[in-house]
Amino acid sequence: MSIEERLKEDLKTAMKTGQKHKVQTLRMTLAQLKDERIRLRHELNDDETITIISRAVKSRKDSIEQYKKGNRQDLVDAETFEMKLLQNYLPQQMEPEEIKKEVQLIIESVGAVDIKDIGKVMGQAMTRLKGKADGKLVQQFAREILSA
Repeated sequence: MSIEERLKEDLKTAMKTGQKHKVQTLRMTLAQLKDERIRLRHELNDDETITIISRAVKSRKDSIEQYKKGNRQDLVDAETFEMKLLQNYLPQQMEPEEIKKEVQLIIESVGAVDIKDIGKVMGQAMTRLKGKADGKLVQQFAREILSA
């Protein structure tokens, strides 16, 4: 079952059980997938779906930070619910130690020696860790290792 099919099945279940916020979030996500499908003019594969859902999760993380600064706990709670719901459709996230080890291996494989090589490292890292690791964390580890 594809990720999109899971989203549709969960939407049906949420509608039957009257979970309004979940229904709203899943509908919005399915609409984003449909927009992307129309834009690309082909059916989305799971990698493309993961990219779109990852973008939605990142957007919610950014919104949570902004709402916290504005002391809007009600909006923080709503965005947190949506973020956690969408994360269920992404691959299992790697632990920070695993990410750091993987970044170290990538640095060795591309022959990076200093911070000037971060572009090569990040290109390889985001290809390998797509959907499994937060890009900011990957970049942080790459900078730490290359600066040492």
